[in-house]
Amino acid sequence: MPIADLVFVGASVFTAGEEAPRRADVAVSDGLILAIGTAEEIGELVGAGTRVVEASGRLILPGFQDAHAHPLFAGVELLQCDLTPATDAADCLRIIREYAAAHPEAEWIQGAGWSMEFFDGGTPTAAALDAVVSDRPVLLSNRDHHGAWVNSRALELAGLSADTPDPVDGRIERDADGSPSGTLHEGATNLVESLAPPLDDELAYRGLLRAQEELFALGVTSWQDAWVGAQSGLADSLDVYRRALENGDLRARVVAALWWERDRGVEQLDDMLRRRDAVAAIGAPERLRADTVKIMVDGVAENFTAAMTAPYLDGHGHPTDNSGLSFIDPAVLADAVTRIDAAGMQVHFHALGDRAVREALDALQAARDANGVTDGRHHLAHLQVVAETDVERFAELGAAANLQALWACHEAQLDELTIPFLEPRLVERHYPFGDLQRAGVRLVAGSDWPVSSADPLAGAHVAVNRVGPGSDAEPLGSGAQELDLATALSAYTAGSAYVNHREHMTGSLAVGLAADLVVLDRDPFAGPTDRIADTRVLSTWIDGGCVFESAES
Repeated sequence: MPIADLVFVGASVFTAGEEAPRRADVAVSDGLILAIGTAEEIGELVGAGTRVVEASGRLILPGFQDAHAHPLFAGVELLQCDLTPATDAADCLRIIREYAAAHPEAEWIQGAGWSMEFFDGGTPTAAALDAVVSDRPVLLSNRDHHGAWVNSRALELAGLSADTPDPVDGRIERDADGSPSGTLHEGATNLVESLAPPLDDELAYRGLLRAQEELFALGVTSWQDAWVGAQSGLADSLDVYRRALENGDLRARVVAALWWERDRGVEQLDDMLRRRDAVAAIGAPERLRADTVKIMVDGVAENFTAAMTAPYLDGHGHPTDNSGLSFIDPAVLADAVTRIDAAGMQVHFHALGDRAVREALDALQAARDANGVTDGRHHLAHLQVVAETDVERFAELGAAANLQALWACHEAQLDELTIPFLEPRLVERHYPFGDLQRAGVRLVAGSDWPVSSADPLAGAHVAVNRVGPGSDAEPLGSGAQELDLATALSAYTAGSAYVNHREHMTGSLAVGLAADLVVLDRDPFAGPTDRIADTRVLSTWIDGGCVFESAES
């Protein structure tokens, strides 16, 4: 009879396919789940060298898997001017002033995390920044990373003026005389970002490892990085992951989604295949793969760049002539997706507006028509608005719905900068998780961290309640869009494992799968649904090794 290296006793366990937790103990050997059973059954596997962890009725789940995150850059931003803790515009300026004073050697002040609702119209000004930093250029991405706040020095260095045209994939916010006012949207951010000092390789590496620690503390053992490539001066962020893998520092399981450059054509696919194969040659697919392509179809609703079938409204409720941006011509998109699918790579779409969702699904239909059914496991992320007629197409095309559940609630940015400018009928259908589930669509889950918190339990809380943790707001939309807790947690585990082509080794609690586990401090099924987000991670395990342990353990 085998002897376990590790056992959890007195536990409750939950895995996809079950409606609620059950009492069971878990045994681990050689990094794999050896047995799940009664105390008597597991007790027979305990030997002199077995580590015994007393779970005391706490809940054990498969490790969470984030299907859409940006950990490398999230970690870097934690090491730069981090505005995520700010509570209002004045607090942002305080943090910037203090950071600049503490870093007099920095040529540029860079960072991220400000919230659009802190500022009138969601557009802070260069003048406000000039009041705290005027001697150096400042470049600060907003919380959703679809815009940037810059000071006058940065605008001056970029040569931006009233005569500078908007790029085709972005917009320069302007004063009455046409002069840039200090906020840049979408592709317009590149006008300044291209001048900023390139991201230092060492800072990028430290950022990745910092992010890994943050995610382990939230029970996340695996993720798909939704933007891997040339960014912020790095020639290729995939090199950072490869370095971490080769040094033995990458303990999480990662799928790298290689960024599709909108200003290039299908010839870039050859480069992606070479990068995919170079990672595969390292021979550690259980730790790192690069066989996904990330395509950004549209922008975001709060700056009116999400691609909608109906035009945005003005401040008086009247239709405008703007229905958002499709960053890639639909015919070009269909051709690219068909070629990517034929090459055996997965497509990870950013599709937020209903027109973008339709264009992505149309591209998948073109790929299906040309290539037949493949195992691409393509997925569409964000899905703020999905036309009713397109919901069932997900299942028909085998496309997964990649949910950022934490967004599906009333909060200032949505209520002030989005809802007033959309047709009222769309509010009830925001983030239509329930419709997608009933249509038999495979649900996967991600955070889009650092756009929002990477905490899967906070995301599950909103998926169930449609209300943010600690909020007294009304639920967003109708009750028909709520998910039950079992479905939400399954999306964060087995669902994301499937879309990452790792269901054969992770995502469920089953004998023979990797012992990637998370131990919670309570059973969220046992309490009221409005307390789900109060649940905390006690410990996180990968291959049976502890990668995080809280002080409460």
